Amino acid sequence: METELLKRITIIPGLMAGKPTIRGMRFPVGDILEMLASGMSQEEILEQHPVLEKEDIQASLMYAAFRTKNTLIINAA
Repeated sequence: METELLKRITIIPGLMAGKPTIRGMRFPVGDILEMLASGMSQEEILEQHPVLEKEDIQASLMYAAFRTKNTLIINAA
């Protein structure tokens, strides 16, 4: 499950300055984390950003958790 979720996180040189994004779109993982931290619910985020899916939010949280543990994440395309 972790591997499948993390496939949603992409890092593409030249896209959003190489920051992690959702499924190759111009939607940074950091934006999702900021919305959650500000108190928005998953439902509110999905309602305001219909391009996102529930799994994108879960993937963002998992990515952040791994990053804080200094876990190396490699998604070869």
